[in-house]
Amino acid sequence: MTDLQAAAAQYLATRRAVGFKLTHVEPLLADFVRFAGSRNATHVTCDLALQWATAPQDATPAWWKGRLCVVRCFARYLSAVDPATEVPPTDLLPRQASGSNRAEPYLYSDAEVSALLAAARSIRSPLTAATCETLIGLLAVTGMRVGEALHLDRGDLDRVRGVLIVRDSKFDRSREVALHESTLAALDRYGRLRDVHHPTPQSSSLFISHTGGRLSYRTINWHFGRLVRKAGLAPRSGRCRPRMQDLRHRFACLTVQQWYRDGVDVQPRLPLLSTYLGHINPASTYWYLSAQPDLLHAAATRLESSLREPV
Repeated sequence: MTDLQAAAAQYLATRRAVGFKLTHVEPLLADFVRFAGSRNATHVTCDLALQWATAPQDATPAWWKGRLCVVRCFARYLSAVDPATEVPPTDLLPRQASGSNRAEPYLYSDAEVSALLAAARSIRSPLTAATCETLIGLLAVTGMRVGEALHLDRGDLDRVRGVLIVRDSKFDRSREVALHESTLAALDRYGRLRDVHHPTPQSSSLFISHTGGRLSYRTINWHFGRLVRKAGLAPRSGRCRPRMQDLRHRFACLTVQQWYRDGVDVQPRLPLLSTYLGHINPASTYWYLSAQPDLLHAAATRLESSLREPV
């Protein structure tokens, strides 16, 4: 094992110890270390990092930026023990690779969610139809992450207390997600149909594929793409396309909108929403709300009302 390999292993272990999963970072970092070894490099340098980051010449600038970020974080860690380490500056790649390429949330209307659910019901396979409809509905009414829903086991549904238990999610945090009675009823209907089709479970998963195993992100994402087209949903711009994860944005925005309509003080409630969504602090929740013009209008209206009130 080379010094860089050992340092990379220690770096990953250190970050995981404080809650980072690094699922996508580990293979990229391993590839960089192999790249460095092929050039007999014993230290991280800006030139080495740039060569590796831009090696896929047909990739987008955003992809190059993401690869370089992996090396930059590693280099920052390494620089504490290896003075010869060079940390690639944030402006090493052109501005085109900046966060301006970040996708914009697609905020689904009620009619669009209904269209997606109707499209799911039209799938020929009864089990696949029920899986897609129930999963999409669950994401829409709970704001759960897609990965959280896919990792749910049957024992994570507590019907007596009316909650789903999300275990070891982002930053290794677990939480309980309260469910409406109608959501519990939908999950019960799905469970009965699932068990009819697969009475002997191959997996403990709550949501299963047509073969009976745990439903994968790749499979549901493929189905979702087809449902989007069948429902007639179109991109609103080059950076705003219908994605499953945008159902989470919709839930957050609708929740805050309803608080404004009810006339409650929104600010003290944001930590509650953050907890429900599984964020570590409200700052993470603000990004979910920033793309909704209606929320900005509601906030402005509330501010105007407060300014007109007599002191």
